[in-house]
Amino acid sequence: MPDVGADVLTAGTGMPNPCGMNTRADELKAIHSTLSAELDTLRFALPTTHVYNPLVYAREPAERYFERVGSGPVDAVFVGMNPGPYGMAQTGVPFGTVSLVRDWLGIEGKVGKPENEHPRRPVQGFACPREEVSGTRLWGWARARFGTPQRFFERFFVANYCPLVFMEASGRNRTPNKLSAAERKGLFEACDRALAELIDTLSPGMVIGIGKFAEDRARSVLRGRGIRVGRILHPSPASPIANRGWREQAEKQLVDLGVL
Repeated sequence: MPDVGADVLTAGTGMPNPCGMNTRADELKAIHSTLSAELDTLRFALPTTHVYNPLVYAREPAERYFERVGSGPVDAVFVGMNPGPYGMAQTGVPFGTVSLVRDWLGIEGKVGKPENEHPRRPVQGFACPREEVSGTRLWGWARARFGTPQRFFERFFVANYCPLVFMEASGRNRTPNKLSAAERKGLFEACDRALAELIDTLSPGMVIGIGKFAEDRARSVLRGRGIRVGRILHPSPASPIANRGWREQAEKQLVDLGVL
């Protein structure tokens, strides 16, 4: 995937630049379209019973999110693990709790259904009444710190390493690191390629893993490429540490990393 750098039109115009290259938003759409197609060929065994791919059934808002990308190199790309059931699984946006995606990011769109929907984890799209706590914390911080989405995306972008949601028969979330070694192999190969292409496209000064898993994958993908990799605390409510003032802790970590 070519590195389009900063010599492009503002993302979201949907028009090619004079050199015939696509906008950065189009590059991101193409990267994730290819990733989605690759992941659709994979199969996962028990205890995984349901797999959601929001890049397919929530493609419209997902692509509107890619159009938010800024036109120049960003200071840092934040990378999460995979979608939460009430975030990206509903809106197609990483950490995409409905209220902040719709009311702050200004993104909405048609959301369909996964092929095999778990009765305890229905996809309701922008009608979902539950908030994703991780998304409320992350995007809530961005709103409080930067005021407008435009100011945030001038400096940062947020992506998920893996776009798939994995669930067990009970409806319990199953994270990628819990999959078998054989299942992780094909999944990680596809997601590693996509992350490398995303970083080539966005040219960040730094990649920041949201949690240790994402940091480890970023370090593996970017080894030897001269791009700094760091980490902030994951905002999940399952983390007792994150429940003790996640925003203040994340701010301090970003200051220590030299990002803020």
